[in-house]
Amino acid sequence: MSTDKNRATAAAILPLVGGAANVTTVAHCMTRLRLGLADRSLVQDEALKALPDVLGVVEDDTYQIVLGPGKVARVTPEFEALVAEGRSAEPSATAEHTLTADELAAQGAAIKAARKEKNATPFKLFLRRIANIFVPLIPALIGCGIIAGINGLLINLGWLPAITPALAAIASGFMALIAVFVGFNTAKEFGGTPILGGAVAAIIVYAGVADIEAFGQKLSPGQGGVLGALGAAVLATYIEKWCRKWVPEAVDVLVTPTLTVLISGLVTIFGLMFLAGEVSTGIGTAANWLLDNTGAFAGLVLGGLFLPLVMLGLHQALIPIHTTLIEQQGYTVLLPILAMAGAGQVGCAIAVFKRLKHNKSIRTTIKSALPAGFLGVGEPLIYGVSLPLGRPFITACVGGAAGGAFIGAFSMLGDKVGSTAIGPSGWALFPLLDGNKGLGLTAAIYGGGLLVGYLVGFFTTYFFGFSKQMLVDLNADPQEAAAGEPAAAQAEGADSLRPAAPAPEAAKV
Repeated sequence: MSTDKNRATAAAILPLVGGAANVTTVAHCMTRLRLGLADRSLVQDEALKALPDVLGVVEDDTYQIVLGPGKVARVTPEFEALVAEGRSAEPSATAEHTLTADELAAQGAAIKAARKEKNATPFKLFLRRIANIFVPLIPALIGCGIIAGINGLLINLGWLPAITPALAAIASGFMALIAVFVGFNTAKEFGGTPILGGAVAAIIVYAGVADIEAFGQKLSPGQGGVLGALGAAVLATYIEKWCRKWVPEAVDVLVTPTLTVLISGLVTIFGLMFLAGEVSTGIGTAANWLLDNTGAFAGLVLGGLFLPLVMLGLHQALIPIHTTLIEQQGYTVLLPILAMAGAGQVGCAIAVFKRLKHNKSIRTTIKSALPAGFLGVGEPLIYGVSLPLGRPFITACVGGAAGGAFIGAFSMLGDKVGSTAIGPSGWALFPLLDGNKGLGLTAAIYGGGLLVGYLVGFFTTYFFGFSKQMLVDLNADPQEAAAGEPAAAQAEGADSLRPAAPAPEAAKV
C-alpha cells in the first residue's frame, strides 16, 4: 500500500509539471524533489501546492517540490519510472509534431535564460556542485550518528558490554572511509570516472602513508580528510580528461587510468594531504575558538543569518565544514546553533496564527506546516508564511539569533553542544546530539535553545511582525466581507488573503 501511495503522489505531480515530455532531469535532496523543466510556463503552481503531500514549491536552478524527509526518497523513484513510461509512450506523437514559431521562440528563450543563469552565478553553481557531492552522504551520516549515540548511552549505563564493540564498529566504519565516498562523488560530479576519484581519495586513509614524509614530517592516515579527498578527486578528473584528449584510443584503457591515479596520487601524497590537513585543522581550531571566546555573539550572528543563507542557497558552503568537524572531533558544533533558525521560524508561525485569527487560509497553511517545522523542515513555513509576509521573516531571524546566542553562551562556559551528523534539525536533532559534558546536559542546553528561539520568535512577531495596515489587510473577517461584496469580489478578496509565494528573482536578492 505504501508503494501505491507514493506512486499515486508521483502520478498526481507529473501532469502538473507539464508531463513527462517537459521533465528533463529528476533528482532529490533531503526534503525536495528537484526537477529540470523544458518549459516552466507549463507548471501549475497552485494546483501543486494544493496536493496533500506537497509542503511547498521553490524555484531556483531547478524546480523544487517540497515533500519532506523520507517521503521524497520514496516518491522520486516512482516519479522517475512514470517519466520513463511517459517518454516511451510518446515517441510517435513527438516525431509527428511540428513546432510552431511561438514554441520555437519559447524554447530559445528558455535555453538563453538557462545559459544566462549558469554564467551569471558561478559561485552558486560551485556551491551546488559541492552540495551534490556531500548530500548523498547524509543518510549514512545520520544512521551512523544515531548508532554512535545509542552506543555511547549503552556504554555510560554499563549495559550490553558484549554488543557495544560491534555497535562502535558499525558507527565508525563509514567515517573511517568517508574520504573514499567523497572522492567517488566528486569525480562523478565533475565529469570524471567515479571509481578513479575514489581510488585516489583512498590514498588519504591508507595506513601505509604513515611511512611517508612530506614537508619535513611524517604523514598520518586520514590527514587532509574530506577536503583533501575533494581536491584529489578534482585533480584526478582534470588529469583524466587531459589523457582522454591526447592518449591514443588503442592504449587509452591502459594509459589513462594509470596516469590519472599515478599523477594525482603523487600530488596528493606530497602536497594535498599536508595542505588540506592544515586547512582542516584551521577550520576546527577557528570554530572552537570562535565559540569559546565569542560564543554568544557568534551564536547570535549564525542563528540570525541562517534563514537568509538558506533562502539564497549559500548554506551549502557549510556542508564541507560540518563534515570536517565531524571527522575531526566526532560532532559539529555549528549545526545546533544553526538549527535555532528553525526554532525562530516555528515561534514566528505560531504568532502569525494567533494574530491573524480570521484568515483561514494562512492559518490552514500554518497548521499543516507546523509539525514539519518542529522536526526541522522549514521550507513550508518560510515560503508559505513568513517570507511572503515580509516582516515576520525578519522576526523569525531574530528568534533564531536569540536561540543561537543561548547555545553560544554555554559554549563560552565550556559546555559544547554538537551534532554527530548533518541534515536533521529541530526535535529530530535530539538523537544525534553529542558534546563534552554528557548527553543529559547537552540535550538540556539544546532544548533550552529551542525554547528561547520559540519564545523570542513568537513575541517579536506578535508585537513587531505586523504594521496596522497589514493587520487590516490580512485579518479581515470573511463574514463581514461577505455582507458588503458581491460573490465574485468575495472570491477575489479571499484569494488576496493568501500569502503569495515569493517570486524566484526576489527570493535570490
